[in-house]
Amino acid sequence: MLGLLGAAAAAAPAAAIDPNGNRGDLPNRPESEAEKRRPRYRETDHVRAFYRTNRS
Repeated sequence: MLGLLGAAAAAAPAAAIDPNGNRGDLPNRPESEAEKRRPRYRETDHVRAFYRTNRS
């Protein structure tokens, strides 16, 4: 029973995105060239804390 609930919870966000990448009612806005080239990864304090606590 709990396995089914977990599977349903995991599938719900995926169902909101169609195969073309559209997300429900949100308009599909293409990225500009500047947005494509911008850095997406930011090492913030909480990211550093995560890495620090998960070192082996």
